[in-house]
Amino acid sequence: MEIQLKQSDAKGYAMARDNEKRAGMMTYSIAGPELIIIDHTDVEPAYNGKGVGKQMLYKIVEMARSKNIKIIPLCPFAAAVFGKTEEIRDVLRS
Repeated sequence: MEIQLKQSDAKGYAMARDNEKRAGMMTYSIAGPELIIIDHTDVEPAYNGKGVGKQMLYKIVEMARSKNIKIIPLCPFAAAVFGKTEEIRDVLRS
């Protein structure tokens, strides 16, 4: 599984691809120089339950750490993963 990050203007996303086939996408909005809001997660039905959403979230968390950015997870999926996974909460906006 390959996860790519793309960003332009005030929007960005993580896209998961499996052998050139789209497996999922997680979108975010840039709310400022040090804040992003994860607003939507979409995983293709064939990839449900295979950790695709979590992999995309971890890629965004990795980017946030490298740029010293905080995250607000409005997306219910992202919020649930942050709730269950203590080791990524360092990028969560309190």
